[in-house]
Amino acid sequence: MARLLYPIVNQKNIFIMYQSNLVGTTLFTTEHPHIAKHTSSKSVILSIAIALLGVISIYFSLEHGQKSSTVSMMLLTMGTILTLLSLYRLFWKSSEMVYTPTCSVVHEGSCYLDIDDLDSLQRIMAMKNFDLSPQMTFKSSGNGRLDYMVSKDGQFAAVQLFRFVPYTYEPISDIYYYTDADAKAFLNYLEINKH
Repeated sequence: MARLLYPIVNQKNIFIMYQSNLVGTTLFTTEHPHIAKHTSSKSVILSIAIALLGVISIYFSLEHGQKSSTVSMMLLTMGTILTLLSLYRLFWKSSEMVYTPTCSVVHEGSCYLDIDDLDSLQRIMAMKNFDLSPQMTFKSSGNGRLDYMVSKDGQFAAVQLFRFVPYTYEPISDIYYYTDADAKAFLNYLEINKH
């Protein structure tokens, strides 16, 4: 009975327990206290300009309705598409993530690598030893994945490693946060190894 309640723990069980603790804790779903979502004024202005073009096209389609049905239909279609596009941009694409200490926009991305390189990359990330680390080739696909968030000014970076198991990528590392010189060193390492 005791064996059923307290199974002997081997390395495989430790890995499974560690992995299960990470489920649901991913870089793109976890909130960071220094990352905030803001509305991009440039995106809002562009959305309004597209909406105005759409309304003008619809207006001219009604004016030309009696003269030429082909031109009228083309303008009406174009105006409708532009208006819908502007609404989509305004409500779903106008927000951006910002690193609040420097007010710099944050971008997300992913790189892929061979599964054999995951352990060494995890050691590099934990030790923050990017300048002295050997080069590693990031690819467009692979069984290992590196998710990252970086600020445009290079003062912030957050990274996490994933391993592909059938049908999904599961996290195999904690989220590593870097600021200032460490963030810039990670960005340099990322740029050097991206192909």
